[in-house]
Amino acid sequence: MRKGFWAIGAMFLMITSTPLADANQLVSTTPISGSTISTAPSAVTITAQNTLMDMGNSVIVTDPTGHQVDDGTLSVADTSIMVGLPALSVPGIYTVTYSLLTDNDVPLEGSYQFTFNAPLIISSPSPAVTQSATPEPSATSTSSTSTFVIGMLFAAMLVFFFLIYYTVRIFRKR
Repeated sequence: MRKGFWAIGAMFLMITSTPLADANQLVSTTPISGSTISTAPSAVTITAQNTLMDMGNSVIVTDPTGHQVDDGTLSVADTSIMVGLPALSVPGIYTVTYSLLTDNDVPLEGSYQFTFNAPLIISSPSPAVTQSATPEPSATSTSSTSTFVIGMLFAAMLVFFFLIYYTVRIFRKR
């Protein structure tokens, strides 16, 4: 009777102490869910808790009028998925709808929104021509460089003659 009680107790502890499998959850988004941005993003990135499958995922970005604006190119890297965006120009609330698949888990589905405040005027900077003065080498820097080079050549010649002298002495001793 006692053995049965301990066996049942041990089984109960094993079952209750085993951690349950974590369901896949969203870890982060870029742009951040609910944020207001003033610079148009070039992509939307979603990071999940578990490793994502390479196939079967979907991420759709729609503009304030409900038209799909993403370029449809999905890139999966471990727990993150990214979809490219063209240059956004319409201000308003953008919606990101996603369905993410992992091995042995139900799809992680949902949506979030971010607000894009487009600038009123989009202008590209035009190049301006500027004159820059090229510094001319001074006479002192040129003469000091020449002196240094001549000194190094003289030192190299001394080392060369010393090596010849040393070699002749070694061969004469034999």
